Amino acid sequence: MRSAAIVAICALMLSGCVSASPEATAANDPFEPANRAVYKFDQRFDKYVLLPVAGFYFYYMPRPMRRGLHNVLTNLELPATFANDVLQGEFSRAGTTLGRFTLNSTIGLGGFVDVATTIGLYYHHTDFGETLGRYGIPEGPFLVLPIIGPDPPRDLLGDAVDIALNPLFYVPPAAPLYEHALSAGAANGGATFETRIPHIVLRRELERGSVDSYATMRSTYRQVRAGDVDWGLPPMDESGDK
Repeated sequence: MRSAAIVAICALMLSGCVSASPEATAANDPFEPANRAVYKFDQRFDKYVLLPVAGFYFYYMPRPMRRGLHNVLTNLELPATFANDVLQGEFSRAGTTLGRFTLNSTIGLGGFVDVATTIGLYYHHTDFGETLGRYGIPEGPFLVLPIIGPDPPRDLLGDAVDIALNPLFYVPPAAPLYEHALSAGAANGGATFETRIPHIVLRRELERGSVDSYATMRSTYRQVRAGDVDWGLPPMDESGDK
């Protein structure tokens, strides 16, 4: 069954590559027909599943409990953030991340209480996809995944590495590998739940007045990720030299 699913996905991508328009090829989006189909599915999923669930979550869950859960999940992301800070040479930020994780994991009751922010150790996020970008690795052909959304190969690989750096990936030690990945992946997804909702609303507003909402989404994603990768780097002149 799993092999059949892989073959089907490969066939879908190959068909998209063959029928991609010259404009899509120029935009490094060889799978555009398949990506557009997945994008439409994601739009429906957001509208009929994610946004209603989010409304229920924000309306019925008490704010202190919701904030505490968010704090725990973001705290679990900090080992990955720390590793990527180090790999990016951002040692000051790495120190802040390590301090946050240490304080919130102990005094903050496993991250439920954000003690670190009160003493000036502020949260920031970075990921392995950004790290690869800092080292000049291109994002690869544009790719849209069901539910996850846009996730080109560089960022997809980055997601896998970040999940492997989540503490839940190693608890309990005797569990099968797929259970480790599922638990850590769920934690990573839960941590971005509150931040993704405003992004969905903003994206829908941007796309509402667009002639081609898919092209708008693709352009916006690339601009945001380029900003993430270039954070703190020296500006480039018109020739591309730093």
